[in-house]
Amino acid sequence: RYFYFHTGVNPVSLFRAFIANVRENRIVMGGSTISMQLARLHKNNPKRTLINKLHEIWIAIVFEIKFSKTDILKMYVSNAPYGGNVVGAETAAWRYFGRDINNLSLAEYATLAVLPNSPALIHPGRNRSKLKFKRDALLKMMLDKGLIDETNFKLAKLENIPDKPFPIPQLAIHLMQSIVNGRLNLVSKSWFYKTTIDKKLQQNVVEVLDNHHISLLANHIKNACVIVMEVNTGNVVAYVGNVYKPDNPELDSHVDVITSKRSPGSILKPLLYESALTDGQILPHSLLADIPTQIGGYTPQNFDKGYDGAIAASAALGRSLNIPAVRMLHDYRVERFYERLKQFGISTLNRSPGEYGLSLILGGGENSLWELAGVYASMGRLLNHFNATSLYYQDNYRMPNVESKITMQKTGHARKHPYIQNAASVFYTFEAMNEIARPGEEAMWNRFESSYKIAWKTGTSYGLRDGWAIGLTPQYLVGVWVGNATGEGRQGLIGVQTAAPIMFDVFRLLPRFNTWFSPPYPAMQPQTICKKSGNISNGTCNETETVYLPNVENAAPVCQYHRIIFLDETMKWQVNASCYPMNKSVGLPWFVLTPAMEYYYKFKDLGYKSLPQLQASCVNNEIKMMELIYPKQSKTMIIPIEMSGQKGRAIFKVAHRSPEAVLYWYLNDEFVGTTQSVNQMEIKTAKGSHMMLIVDNEGNELRFNFKVVSE
Repeated sequence: RYFYFHTGVNPVSLFRAFIANVRENRIVMGGSTISMQLARLHKNNPKRTLINKLHEIWIAIVFEIKFSKTDILKMYVSNAPYGGNVVGAETAAWRYFGRDINNLSLAEYATLAVLPNSPALIHPGRNRSKLKFKRDALLKMMLDKGLIDETNFKLAKLENIPDKPFPIPQLAIHLMQSIVNGRLNLVSKSWFYKTTIDKKLQQNVVEVLDNHHISLLANHIKNACVIVMEVNTGNVVAYVGNVYKPDNPELDSHVDVITSKRSPGSILKPLLYESALTDGQILPHSLLADIPTQIGGYTPQNFDKGYDGAIAASAALGRSLNIPAVRMLHDYRVERFYERLKQFGISTLNRSPGEYGLSLILGGGENSLWELAGVYASMGRLLNHFNATSLYYQDNYRMPNVESKITMQKTGHARKHPYIQNAASVFYTFEAMNEIARPGEEAMWNRFESSYKIAWKTGTSYGLRDGWAIGLTPQYLVGVWVGNATGEGRQGLIGVQTAAPIMFDVFRLLPRFNTWFSPPYPAMQPQTICKKSGNISNGTCNETETVYLPNVENAAPVCQYHRIIFLDETMKWQVNASCYPMNKSVGLPWFVLTPAMEYYYKFKDLGYKSLPQLQASCVNNEIKMMELIYPKQSKTMIIPIEMSGQKGRAIFKVAHRSPEAVLYWYLNDEFVGTTQSVNQMEIKTAKGSHMMLIVDNEGNELRFNFKVVSE
């Protein structure tokens, strides 16, 4: 009654309470103002002592100085008790009336207004007559003061008091928990948060996730989460931290998986591709080796266990091939990529680069969907802003934001670090991600005019424990994780089969703009490249094209696969000056892969032409005829013991340019056998250092040393 007139303390109320308490010889009144009650809530100390009362008076006065009356009233209404475990008028509106607080009737508002006076005594589930008496008394007071008319007064009195409580809506329970537990590093520290969540979209995303959860649960995949962001603002418009089924404790649905650290599988490959482009290590379609690889004892495998021999970097990203990615990381350096991830905003890598090693690009680290969504949205934001202004902005790099502008007091989400990305590199990364083959109903997406481009990538962790999918357009980003919160792997838990369908279904809920990222021409320059190798033309390529490439400081790679070879007049034999008059020879540009790359590539590209045989009388002093496929680089070997208990054999594999060539194998100068066409040899070896010599029927040699460290 006197809230707008006192300065936090009402002396008249305190005196009246003092007299009443002395008369009754017990505490029957407190004399507290709303400001003092807010102070008690702030202290969270229910004991009613003189010391506590004096402290509440002091805090109430501080509140009155620091906040407006409206702010104090809002804070009180948001935190006052409303009976049972119900706190805050917003929660009480849903609990007692099943509606948002903005959609209540006059009688319902009056009911909420009187509840905090005696929440322990007056509760809609009991003492209904007392609650109705208090409500009607307030309505009569409002009538007497002219705040309502007689008709509204009579109609309000006719409304019943709420009886059975309604269930509280749980649309964003995981977001609330993560805010309360401080997992999102929010800028403002408030008692009340207004989020950026779009309620209707949140409801629809929950429905999509629940529908997919039925089939996932059939395979004992219990958990999934989705985050949806606006790219330009970084605002989160849908946050479903998990499938929420609290009645089934086996589902662990209380876990917010969006903020949990999980193995990302291949979801980091686009970041490595972009980094290599930015630093000039590769061009968008540079040819990469996809052959059996062993680096320091680490032997990566493609998901399909096959090899392409050679493949364009963009296609390797589109198909998510592991071997080209590992070889790219080896050339780029793990330490360098580790620091780049830190600059992007990844904070979940808590071990040294050496501990992760090359497995970092295949999911050997740990990441959260929250941070990965922030990184990819930042890349899209960088490209959008660059195309609008041709300028780079540092504040493009930031984690997702869930605080609306009402509570945001400063922009603390931006990551302050030097510019680290090239807009053109980001553009080509998104172009490669758009070419990834879509699953299921989306497979023929580009055949329909209504379809639109999405840059997307999936990931599957080792042991089939995590399935990921992240996709974005210039307007929106959708991130999905699927798996078990316990870390249990399941057969079929693959990102493209589990997470991707959810992602595309969520995209169908979003507005369609049918626009795509524009090429950032100010960050590009025209270059002539070889079509087959994807690298800068060396002048001998027979098929070239001029394209716009990222304008980077380091020199772009030049084609190393095209060369001029000389043939005799019959165009059948390869010749050189040691055996043939060069004025009679014919020089032709030729696409020449290394023997190991050629060994696999020629089965993928039927148009590939192997080098013609060297004329018998010629000396080969240029072309490498043989290449060791296995073991590669690391020549230290461990020979296993077979299940029978007998010592195993060392396996060697060699690629030769000529399928007709006969290879002669020597171990420590002792002949061990011959091979042809399939040049693989299994040899029993003892512990220690050895020398292998391989000679073909033309006299070409391949010699290497290796060491057997144990059996």
